[in-house]
Amino acid sequence: MGLTASTTNHTSRKTSKTVGALLTYLVLLFFSFLFVFPVLFMVVSSFKDTPGIFSDLRSLRAFLPVGNVSLENFQYIFERGNILLYFKNSLIVSGVTVVLSVLVNSMAAFALARLRWKGRGVLLGFVISLMIVPFEAIAIPLLLLVSKFPALQIGPDGIHLTGTWLNSYTVQIVPFIGSAFNIFLFYQFFLDIPRELDEAASIDGATPWQIYWKIVMPIARPVIATCAILGFLGMWNQYLWPIMTVQGASARPLQPGIQEFFGRTTQWGQVLAYTSLITLPMLLVFLTFQKWFVKSVATNGLKG
Repeated sequence: MGLTASTTNHTSRKTSKTVGALLTYLVLLFFSFLFVFPVLFMVVSSFKDTPGIFSDLRSLRAFLPVGNVSLENFQYIFERGNILLYFKNSLIVSGVTVVLSVLVNSMAAFALARLRWKGRGVLLGFVISLMIVPFEAIAIPLLLLVSKFPALQIGPDGIHLTGTWLNSYTVQIVPFIGSAFNIFLFYQFFLDIPRELDEAASIDGATPWQIYWKIVMPIARPVIATCAILGFLGMWNQYLWPIMTVQGASARPLQPGIQEFFGRTTQWGQVLAYTSLITLPMLLVFLTFQKWFVKSVATNGLKG
């Protein structure tokens, strides 16, 4: 009787776990669909004309590449949408900003977390307080400030200061290199690295820079990936600041380019083709760094 009861209880627990796992997967699939179906609709509709998009809205055909499907929308945006120029500008601005941001913010966090110097606590409190200040609150003062900064011009007769930062890559990159949020992320991660590593390296004659570059940063790949993903998404989606500072097309990124493109077409298929192309790099960046991003989230969750 005891053995039979034990077997029954074991079977019951196994069945409960199976049902629980099944329900969990069903819930996850449901929410996955909620997040994925707008992207799927956007990509599929980018191959259709406007009448075809609206005629399929009330059926599953809206999510299927059926009907009058062609590449005409993509052909149009490459011929008349300046998308290659804007694409290049966004890649330069986003890529350079992410690289410089990771370097600068990680060095600042290393100084705050691993080094001992007077005023460190005050500066850390100031950095944390900056996290609550929205960018919109400082956009106008920052615009007035950068409009007065002269730009460097390198010519055959040397380097000269001329013009302003406006309508350039510089005005889109420099103000976003420093990030209080990224400094705090690196700071929290660096605090959990055993100090015995620093002490052992110092005994062997390593300088603080060598400790930072050869010991701390290789360990910090998860938080580097997190900052890279969030930073790239933030810069790639920049709209307000480029609208304020970039008037010419030569340095205009993709997001403000949408506004210009809207003025050239009334075809929703062409608009969705444009948005599909500018969404692709964000997906590629996330897929490239997702392993370290998930690892960073899991590690921070275990630390509580």
